[in-house]
Parts: sequence; structure tokens; C-alpha cells
Amino acid sequence: MTETIAGIAIPDSPMVKDATALVQDVASELVYHHSRRVFLFGSLRGQEQGLQYDPELLYVGAMFHDLGLTDKYRRTDQRFEIDAADEARRFLHEHGIDANDADTVWTAIALHTTPEIPLHMAPEIALVTRGVELDVLGLGYNAINDEQRQAVVEAHPRPNFKNQILAAFTNGLKDRPDTTFGNVKADVLAHFVPGFKRGDFVEVIRGSAWPE
Repeated sequence: MTETIAGIAIPDSPMVKDATALVQDVASELVYHHSRRVFLFGSLRGQEQGLQYDPELLYVGAMFHDLGLTDKYRRTDQRFEIDAADEARRFLHEHGIDANDADTVWTAIALHTTPEIPLHMAPEIALVTRGVELDVLGLGYNAINDEQRQAVVEAHPRPNFKNQILAAFTNGLKDRPDTTFGNVKADVLAHFVPGFKRGDFVEVIRGSAWPE
């Protein structure tokens, strides 16, 4: 029987079940519940905007978007978004999804912390960002109604979520601070990692190898 939360049907294909199992296996409850909320909130925003999207692709994008914060998939040489995007693309190829659709999900995850640009791209890309922005930043909070929001949070609770997600970001990024240059996660390290010095775009230009 298809699971429905806040009027949104959770896809029940074998691929979706495998995606859920993978995230439950490697991620904390915090990341699991957050990722499910991202799918649900993204779907509700898509419904509100009348967008046509592939729910399975959106589901994998939402569920995998923070895998770069997990011990299994996190690296130290690239942005955490790319860690997750790479694993999502590998997973989708393994499940027979064509390259174009897999690349759409890769882009959705890779850009989910980049303001505004994803919102002008394919619906699956835009809605991963919409879901993340609603759950983490409260953007679009009133674009869905109280009953929908309550149903999502009842199914996937968020106790002390603000502090817990900030701690998860800090833990996942503190050993690769250079990867936060030019993106919003530099704000996290500036707050929580003593001695962190954010990169300065102007100084990079001034200090480049060009003589003038």
C-alpha cells in the first residue's frame, strides 16, 4: 500500500525502497528525517506551483542530498554537495536510470545550497532546493498550510532541529574548510570552528599569479 503524508504519495518502486534503505543505513536519524521532509516539502511546493516533476527522481535527490555529511560518503577534497551528488548518480546508473535523468539529480544535489539559480532549472532541481530551503531556512513556510506542515512534522519530527543540523554541518565540514569558499557553509564554520578564516574573493584576485 502506498504511503501518503500530507497528501503526498511516497513512491514505492524498488529503486525508492533501496534509496530509503541506503540512507537509513548510513545516515543519522536527524539526516534521514530531514531528507524525507525535504522530499515532502519540495513536493508540496511543486504542487502549489503546479509543476510537473518525476517523484522518483525528486525522492532520490532529496534523500541523498546530505550523504556528504555521513561518515561513509564524506570526503575532504571537495564540497559535501558533490560527495552526495556523485553517489546519487552512481546509484541511479546502477538502477538503470538514463544519463540525462541521473545528471538532473546530480545537479539538484550539487546546487541545493546555491541560492536562486536552481529555482530557474528543471522542476526536480528546483524542488530539492525548495524543500531544503523550507526545512532549514523557513523559506516558503507559509506557502503550504498549517495542516500540511503539521502532517509532515508528525511523520518526521524535528526536535531541536536548528541546533542539531548546525552541529551536523559543522562536523561534516570542519576538516575541509577550504571547500566552503564562496558558499553559505562558510557561515557555519565562522560561527562554530575556532580560528576559521573564510576565504576572501578580493584577496584571491589580488594574490593571483597575474602581474596586474
